[in-house]
Amino acid sequence: MSAVAGKPGEFAGRTVLVAGAAQGIGAATAQRLAGEGARLALVDRDAGLLQAVAEGLRGEGVPVHTIVLDLADVAAVGAAVAEIEDGFGVIEHLAHVAGILRVGESLDLDLEDWEACMAVNARGVFATTRAVARRMVARGRGSIVLVGSNAASAPRFGMSAYAASKAAATQYLRCLALELAPKGVRCNIVSPGSTDTAMQRAFVRDEAARRDILHGAADRFRLGIPLGRIADPDDVAEAVCFLLSDRARHITLHDLRVDGGATLDA
Repeated sequence: MSAVAGKPGEFAGRTVLVAGAAQGIGAATAQRLAGEGARLALVDRDAGLLQAVAEGLRGEGVPVHTIVLDLADVAAVGAAVAEIEDGFGVIEHLAHVAGILRVGESLDLDLEDWEACMAVNARGVFATTRAVARRMVARGRGSIVLVGSNAASAPRFGMSAYAASKAAATQYLRCLALELAPKGVRCNIVSPGSTDTAMQRAFVRDEAARRDILHGAADRFRLGIPLGRIADPDDVAEAVCFLLSDRARHITLHDLRVDGGATLDA
């Protein structure tokens, strides 16, 4: 039985900020946290989808505060964090899930696509974690999980902008984790592979592309997925919630792959 149904959970009474909560892994993470008693501050730039997620959770009795914003806007992120802490609750945990995917082989890639990936996937991570971590450090406690990607370490055709932005965010968070560990704040990364989200479905448009993901494509130097399935958002959300929780109290600087073995844990 979950906390929503009346049983306290491991996040009972704690405020958790989920960045990128409107769909996919972010929405699954919010639902999983709600089931463990969390109070949820949800941010995303898609107002309609964010409102739908929030209404569903409120219908289950979950305290929810929503803010619509562009996570690449550093000033707006700082203001949002202040609004949450001043009016809703002290942020004890942060799950940063937001990200965008722009594809195109490197020599043909539009500069706008490169900059968009860097803005959301890298600057957005910097803006959000900095604003939250400064407050966590002042209190001497907190945990942060970034949802990165196995593309941060495994090169892929047509994904240079996305992979570079995820690599930047991943290494930034590892440095942040090292700096914050003596201050009582843990920072970890969850790196999914192919996951059944709207972003993934837009990229995988037919059965042939799905087959290449599952079984590999030698002409594109791509391995398959040893477990033989594309992840559900819940698979990733479970890993995020574990690393946020007190069960992971002695884990920091860790990058947890949730990709069915697709990168052979390289």
